[in-house]
Amino acid sequence: MAATLNPYQLEATLNKQAPGPLYLVVGEDDLLRDHALAVLKTAVLGDDGGFNYDLFYGDEAAGADIRNCASELPAFAERRLVVVKAAEELPARETETLVEYLSDPVETTTLVFMSQKLDGRLKFSQALTRRAVLIDCSPLREVQLNAWVTREAERLGIRLDEQAHHALREAVGGSLYGLRREMEKLAAYTSPACSVTAADVQALRGIEPGASIFDLTLAIAEGQRGRALSILARNLEAGEAPLRLLGSLAWQYRRIWKVKESLAGGGRDGDAARTLRMDPGRVRSFLSRFSFEHLHAVSRLLFEADDHLKGGGGSRPKIVLERLLFRLCELVPNKPAGETPTQAGRGPTRVVSNVRTVRSGSRTGR
Repeated sequence: MAATLNPYQLEATLNKQAPGPLYLVVGEDDLLRDHALAVLKTAVLGDDGGFNYDLFYGDEAAGADIRNCASELPAFAERRLVVVKAAEELPARETETLVEYLSDPVETTTLVFMSQKLDGRLKFSQALTRRAVLIDCSPLREVQLNAWVTREAERLGIRLDEQAHHALREAVGGSLYGLRREMEKLAAYTSPACSVTAADVQALRGIEPGASIFDLTLAIAEGQRGRALSILARNLEAGEAPLRLLGSLAWQYRRIWKVKESLAGGGRDGDAARTLRMDPGRVRSFLSRFSFEHLHAVSRLLFEADDHLKGGGGSRPKIVLERLLFRLCELVPNKPAGETPTQAGRGPTRVVSNVRTVRSGSRTGR
């Protein structure tokens, strides 16, 4: 099996050695995927190499065309770059000819397959995973994300105070593109001499106080349908994208889940309070609204809504989100006595829905 790198490790590696013939850029974070492709473009093509660059999309391309293009020799250059975006959309019949190419790739071509998620059961996916350098673009973990935000703020020349950092995360969730976009706005409208505050974040995003994802989560936990729908409406009216709202809500629930697991494992209330940005005396009372069984059921409903938003099916995004909020408010977050992470791992006793695998992110750069 070939090496596995993240996009930043890829950049460091290509600063020391020439690109290889096969890469698989895979993961749900679209900014990381785009960054990996930019790094490969620079390494293979340099500043002026468009003549030796070809781009295909999996839902439109024929396997034979990709193979033939990758088999061509570069023109007036050492290498050529062939990129296949949305590789998961390649029909099985079109991948048969590519499996043969993967066993003996042309050394003067760098062939890059990009995908949010591949089906590991397919022969093509297995062959690609064995032979290509895998660039992991999975969503960043908590510590990595905090470091990324800090690094990006320094690059943009802004100073985020602790509350602003939390406000950004609550507003955007774990979307790196969303975080970068909001920080670019802050850099354009705030003075470099001043620290950015949570009020600055809310003002530039156009979201009224009391309409954050934290407020929405709390309204859901209390079963306040009217308030939850009002917060949703205010965010949509402010121009928030439905998918981004859903992602932020999912991020908030993941954070609650992690804090509950930490406390169940002996974690301190103070650490939980800092993560949730609330009084330590309120932490356990707040978390008691979210049993592990409840969080499992919420996850299923979030995945289902994500599937509807990305799959279309004639449903309006606002209706999808409103239906989601109704169903979330209907869940009764009972807290079983003596609940532990072990019990949480067993999953809910009530099956809410059958959900197929959901892909995160959206096609970019087309």
